[in-house]
Formats: sequence, C-alpha cells, structure tokens
Amino acid sequence: MKGFVLDYINENEYRKLERSLKKYNKIAFKKLNFDYYKDLRRGNFVGEMVSSDKKNDTETYELKLPSDRIFTQIHGEVKLIYTVHLKENIVILETITPESILLEGHRSELTTYKGIIISKENASKDMFKIDLLNMLKHKE
Repeated sequence: MKGFVLDYINENEYRKLERSLKKYNKIAFKKLNFDYYKDLRRGNFVGEMVSSDKKNDTETYELKLPSDRIFTQIHGEVKLIYTVHLKENIVILETITPESILLEGHRSELTTYKGIIISKENASKDMFKIDLLNMLKHKE
C-alpha cells in the first residue's frame, strides 16, 4: 500500500466541524484541504507532536491552521488534532478546535459583531472580548 489512509474517530462529527470551518474560516479550510491532507497522505506529519505511544506505535499531533488574528484571540487557535498509526499506515483525524464555536455554527447561523463571529451562548462574553481588544488596539 502506498502512502497513508485518512480515517476518523467519528466521521459525522468531524464532517460537521469541517463544514463549519469552511463557512466561518475559509483560510484554514483551504489550507487544510489543499495542502495538509495531501501531506498527511504522503506521510509528512506536519504540526507539533504532543504525544507518542511506543507500545501501540502511535503518535499524536496538533497542527495549527492559519486563521485571522482576532478570531484566534476571541475563540482560540484553530487546530487539527490527529493520531498516526505507523504500523497500519493510517492517520486518524480526531477533531478540529475550537469545537464549541464550530459545532454551534453548524447547528445554527452565527451572528457577527464588528465583523467577528460570536457565539449565541456566550454573546456578551465574546462582545466584551472584542470591545476590549479594540480598546487596547486604539490605545497603542
């Protein structure tokens, strides 16, 4: 067998995260689909190795995806978390973070505040963060 096969822990949940990423963070989605998936299939494991298990011959990686700076400051880093099973030549795509905002965006349309998507569940908290970052930016 040539290269590595991409598989999922929970394909339905992963696809929801992926579709939401496509809708709300196109930069990260394009880089993931057109660059990183190809690298993973070729056996080029990009990102930072966070753990390895010699007994099971697996390695777990976190790959930071490119994202808007303010999105990262409000919701957190956009990361792909995956595990490589070296013996079987399988890459298990586990999740894309931040899961909470991406899953919420999949369930219902998210609104924006000053050009940044905000959570319906934590709208006041997200708006406060945006206002605070804008105030800090204007003081400089």
